Amino acid sequence: MGWLVVSCLAVVVPVSALLVWTDPGAPPSLSGRLTAVWRSSAETLRLGAVDGTPLRMLLAALLGLVALLCVSTLVGVITTGLAERLAELSRGRSTVLEEGHAVVLGWSDQVFTVVAELVAAQVPHRPRAVVLLADVDKTEMERALAAHVGPSGRTRLICRSGPASDPGVLALVSPRTARTVLVLPSGEPTADAEVLRTLLALRAVLGEDAEGPPVLAAVRDDQYRAAARLAAGPRGTVLETDTVTARLIAQCVRRPGLSLVLRDLLDFAGDEFHLADADAFHGRPFGAALLGHAGACVVGLLTPQGRTLLNPPADTAITPGSRLIILARDEEAARPEDCRHLVERPVIATAPPHPEDAAHVLLLGWNRRAPLVVDQLRRTARPGSVLDVVTDRSVPTPAREPEPEPSGASRLSVRFQSAALSRPETLLGFDFTPYDGTVVLGPDPGDGPDRPDDRTLVTLLALRLVEERTGRQLRVVTELTDDRNRPLAPLDPGSDVIVSGELTGLLMAQIAQNRHLAAVFDELFSADGSTICLRPAGHYVCPGSVTTFATVVAAARDRGECAIGYRRHDRRATPPDHGVRLNPHKAERREWSPDDQVIVVATDPPTPPTPGPPIPNPTREDAPPAHHREHASD
Repeated sequence: MGWLVVSCLAVVVPVSALLVWTDPGAPPSLSGRLTAVWRSSAETLRLGAVDGTPLRMLLAALLGLVALLCVSTLVGVITTGLAERLAELSRGRSTVLEEGHAVVLGWSDQVFTVVAELVAAQVPHRPRAVVLLADVDKTEMERALAAHVGPSGRTRLICRSGPASDPGVLALVSPRTARTVLVLPSGEPTADAEVLRTLLALRAVLGEDAEGPPVLAAVRDDQYRAAARLAAGPRGTVLETDTVTARLIAQCVRRPGLSLVLRDLLDFAGDEFHLADADAFHGRPFGAALLGHAGACVVGLLTPQGRTLLNPPADTAITPGSRLIILARDEEAARPEDCRHLVERPVIATAPPHPEDAAHVLLLGWNRRAPLVVDQLRRTARPGSVLDVVTDRSVPTPAREPEPEPSGASRLSVRFQSAALSRPETLLGFDFTPYDGTVVLGPDPGDGPDRPDDRTLVTLLALRLVEERTGRQLRVVTELTDDRNRPLAPLDPGSDVIVSGELTGLLMAQIAQNRHLAAVFDELFSADGSTICLRPAGHYVCPGSVTTFATVVAAARDRGECAIGYRRHDRRATPPDHGVRLNPHKAERREWSPDDQVIVVATDPPTPPTPGPPIPNPTREDAPPAHHREHASD
């Protein structure tokens, strides 16, 4: 544009000077003539304003044509330049100038859950902008986010296109000034390796700066977890999605309704975990803090050294600098308020709870998470439990059979059997009477032409037909890969449905707001330590009594547990909460039915782990010819 202006003036000014100097009526002074040159140059398009000799008319026409050519050329240059700039912006290759934003690297099914939860977070924790970088077209990302997430309110969603493992591209999203960085795994077989490359690229951009933003990543395979932790650095947190999903599936087998509690607990629509000051309880035992808040439930401590204590003993001293881990809607609900006067001791149950019996579980289907599920069931099973695994392809026998225990009693007996699960008549011939619970797993993506959830839905349809024919309701725990298939699943309302991608997204969104919660969720989902349990209300208060929730909290404290809510039996089939009520007010009074359940953070009675053989993971290459085979392992 600059050269075009210079070229235009190089023609217009000399021609205008010739017009003035050849005009008999031109001013005699030099300043007057220069003024006339300026006026003539400014009116180049007014061809009819010049008269006189033919030479003057020709010069005026030449001046008008040159001006017309320059103006049209200038319009074309501006239009082309703007179009190229807009096209460059639409490709998502411009630098993001933000501070305190959340950076999401990668594109997968979890991205919609993560972005939606970051947008729905409470105002103090909500980022002003969420920046997404993925090797996907920018326009496609914006359309997908608009369709799945909806209006983002005051939070701006900014998309950039390019490989996140390229340090040059990664620098476009300004990770140095970000509040947090999340790295999502894709659905491809090489997803974990791509996460590792992205973490290394992020390390190259941030350098060894210890003051960089916290980094949260997720991998599927345990073999990448150690390397990902090293690449993420000291402020990094790495989740192993397959292990978390397997742990939750195993816990839901023993505790029906747990997935509903965790779904309510992990999203930002209601109550979630926060950190609160413990100044009012310094020098007092932890048990005193359980009844020290009317609108929040205390579940643990964060020590001054950064150690997380979930459901510590009631006599644990709260030292200066400690913080309380609470379940509340926001930090404002953590204002101390003595609720001891709300406790009604006469209605607290005194009878010891009945110990859990051995379980008989049926596992239908097999995928890469199935060995982890079996291992988790083995770690938490009561002695004498049995697990029957039915797959549509044979599971190879372990290299050696385990040696029998001296006592003759095994923790868990695992028996494998191959059958055509894709045919409903196969399940119709099974006897489901001895089973306490049924787990349905779909195949891994890419194991066949169908989508994984298609096979799962076929199995669930067959189970529904079994229920109709036998008149017996089955306890089913189902794993799905797409949350959109949840309404299609033919299950009873309130059944446990685990959507692995959604679970990962919810966890990452929670930890992104407060990285100290990583240790809390790691213990809640592990087989050891404190977990979330649903236990009969009769363990805490006399059945049929009308009393406050503070009384339930006091009864749970006497048993070494932290009560955080309840589930009403008469609303189990009523959406959307299915009877789950988290963090009720301590003064809330209600009649406690014998079928109601109290939601507590508790430690199961410790049972020493029993070593077992490695759980085989069948593949198409190592699977023997399909035939009916059954074997047992301790």
